[in-house]
Amino acid sequence: MDASGNITLDLRAEHESGALGLARFVYSPSHPEYDNVLRHLGGLVPGEQKLVPPWPDKTP
Repeated sequence: MDASGNITLDLRAEHESGALGLARFVYSPSHPEYDNVLRHLGGLVPGEQKLVPPWPDKTP
């Protein structure tokens, strides 16, 4: 989380086949998913960094 409250997620996924995926998502405090992301991370304060736990699989 930066001083403005923006949350930046740098995500990486690897598959056993060798496939690799990288993504960066930035959530400003006005983003509709901001509170959900903050809750998923267990809260953050400006300047704090932490590992992002996996999101639950939404496959039916």
